[in-house]
Amino acid sequence: MKALITGIAGFAGSHLAEHLLAQGHEVSGISLPNIAPDNLKHIIDRISLYRSDLLDKENTRAIIEDNRPDRVFHLAAKSSVAASWDDPAKTFETNLIAGIHLLESCRALGSQVRILLVGSAEIYGGGELSGEINEEIPFAPKNPYAISKLALDLASEQIAKANGMHLVRMRPMNHTGPRQATGFAIPDWAKQISEIEAGEKEPIVRTGNLESWRDFSDVRDVVRAYALAAEHGTPGEAYLVCSGHSIKIREALNILLSLAKVSISIEQDPKKRPNDSSVFSATYSKLAHATGWRPEILFEQTLKDTLAYWQTKTASSSP
Repeated sequence: MKALITGIAGFAGSHLAEHLLAQGHEVSGISLPNIAPDNLKHIIDRISLYRSDLLDKENTRAIIEDNRPDRVFHLAAKSSVAASWDDPAKTFETNLIAGIHLLESCRALGSQVRILLVGSAEIYGGGELSGEINEEIPFAPKNPYAISKLALDLASEQIAKANGMHLVRMRPMNHTGPRQATGFAIPDWAKQISEIEAGEKEPIVRTGNLESWRDFSDVRDVVRAYALAAEHGTPGEAYLVCSGHSIKIREALNILLSLAKVSISIEQDPKKRPNDSSVFSATYSKLAHATGWRPEILFEQTLKDTLAYWQTKTASSSP
């Protein structure tokens, strides 16, 4: 089976590439020309890498025609909620227009190609505090990132339906783990801790809001869900990916600090990012019923592995 991954050099993309290779599939991917393929160093000789921007419509079409994949996993995106407030237009361009270009390029392959499009559970805005997030609750996006993801989710559904395309949409909640870039809470903290341990910074972790609740999954569980949904998901359907358990952000930081080699204090920035959403309860029951998927990696293990990744990265960059 030939699989093509957009955003292959990114956080989740590199883990998905690893997973598909382990299953014996032929893997290729698209990455922006200016993105260093550091996450792919250990598998770079086992994949075909195209350096291109999905906003280049003609080049995207040429890559699809040249590769003729059996499966397309669309992971490429501007994925930071905070950054989407700084440049909403670029977020929309990258997350909506580039996604439509990819779908149009795949149209010529017909139903022989299965497309998995990764959206976001941010489209639900955290849901109602008294209820459980599932695929059927009303959409309530609260930031430019979420709105851009909802726009692609809805547009892709109609494009696929009109053209007889095999499309499955995924709506993951927060996922983290080794290789996640800074700009997100857990890698930001893990990086700070590793630098403190190395004596590069004073023993204070600086952070923003710690009162929100999040449903965190391990990225390795999440990409396994993507692979299963591409094979067993029902065309036209959308699936939540989550752990089914929420914790307060403060608890996640406390676990990381308990893993640190030195004593570290917390300094909190009173400013809160606009329209921050909490998640108190969510379910992956629809995905489990369709594919048999369930999360396997404990959150504490995810945090240990993430901290170990940043400890290694910090040590390798030290003079």
